[in-house]
This record gives sequence, C-alpha cells and structure tokens, in this order.
Amino acid sequence: MKRTHLPLNALRVFDAAARHLSFTRAADELAVTPAAVGQQIRALEDVLGVVLFRRTSKGLELTDEAESGLDSLREGFLRFEESVQAMQSGQTSSHYAIAVPREFYAQWLAPRLAAFRSANPDVRYQLIADEDADFTEANLDVAIRLIEGPGELEGVQLAPGCKVTVATPDAADGWIGWPAYPAPQGEDVLLQVGNAGQALSSALAGLGRATMPFPLVAEALEDGRLVALDKESDCRRAYWLVAPRPQWRQKKVRALVEHLTGD
Repeated sequence: MKRTHLPLNALRVFDAAARHLSFTRAADELAVTPAAVGQQIRALEDVLGVVLFRRTSKGLELTDEAESGLDSLREGFLRFEESVQAMQSGQTSSHYAIAVPREFYAQWLAPRLAAFRSANPDVRYQLIADEDADFTEANLDVAIRLIEGPGELEGVQLAPGCKVTVATPDAADGWIGWPAYPAPQGEDVLLQVGNAGQALSSALAGLGRATMPFPLVAEALEDGRLVALDKESDCRRAYWLVAPRPQWRQKKVRALVEHLTGD
C-alpha cells in the first residue's frame, strides 16, 4: 500500500499552535517567526482542505476538524519519539571503528585509547589504516586525518598544527620528501616516500632530514633519537578527529572526543 506523503513539519507547527492557542508562543517554542507559523498552518489547511483555527474575541480556537485529529497526531509524534529512541539505543555500544594513520596511532593515539579503555573496560576497538576510508563503506565511527580542517564533516583538532624539520645526529646530508611536506625546492632529495609513517621511519634510520608534524616526532626528540634542525612552526595541516554529523552526535563518540580533547 502506497503511503501518503505527510507534511510533517507543518503538522509539528500545528501541534505547537494547538497546545498554545497562539501563533506567537508556538513560534517562540519552534524558534521561528509568527509569520512562518501562519504560513505553515495555511499550507496545511490547503493540503487537508479544512480550516484548523478560528479567531474569536478571546483569541484562537480549534475547529471541530482540528480537534478530531489532534489526539491521533500527538500519539503519532510520541511513536516517532519512541522510534528515534529505539534507533539511538545502539549509541551506547562500546565498539569503536576508527580510521587512523598508522604513525599517528603509534605516536599519539594508542596510549590515549588505552587510558580510555582503562576507564571503560567494555570498550573494544577496530582500527582501519586508511584514514580516507569511506564512512559508510567501512562502517566507521570516526576518522583521524592530517588535514587543514573538517570541511563538510564535524570535527575537532587533536593536536597543534605545527611542523619541525628533524634528523638523527648522524643523518645523511640530504632530504626525505613526502606528499604533505616535500623537500625544499633545489635541495638534494635522497629518498621520496609516500606517507608520514615512511618518512618518520626513514628519518629515524638516518636516511636524511624530513619535515614532520610535531606530534609524530615529539617522543623521539625528547629521548634524543632525533634532533630538531629548526624551530617548530605553525602550519595549516593538523590532525583532526572527524565524522559525519549522525556519528558525531552519538553518545559513545562524544565520550571519546571528550577523553581525547580533555574536555
């Protein structure tokens, strides 16, 4: 059986106006203008072919036609709410599917996920190495990407957007280039690699100097495996935790974001 197209927004406006018997108070509840409420009511009356309100000296009154459908309408909205709650019940799931670059996972994320699980023993993780994986195809909850901003996704920056050029104390006199931070123009490129993880491993092996996101080399700089060849500098790229809005609004994702950002 074909379902009738329901003007749900107009019905929601009608419910608010019927409860308040005032377009102005309905508008306040819905965060719209009284004129917008009036337009929605008139449009609904046109669709239904009935008059829903009459104006009297005492204010607005519902017509008999409006009264006859109001209880069923409100019951329907309650069922909608129950349906939404049922669909959201999975938000308390303790399973996280996370797409994250291997090198960022090793240098920054892993100990923080361990701390989160220590506080939430039921948590389980599934890690996907391709941070650019499609959210739907990979069934992702969140992704961590080295980007300039979240774009159309919801997101939060996890670490400062700064870079530094590093090398081992006895490194070869040349450069390791990679897509995000290629070697300076005119410099001798000893090695061209495809991603940050390869660049970091190559720098740690003494194959040359490389410009890296600071969060990836902070530990190696602290323990002396790498030395900084220049000062940290701000850059447009940073590691962001991102997700489409439906995932971002999930209770479990909000909990993880609060943990990783310290909020």
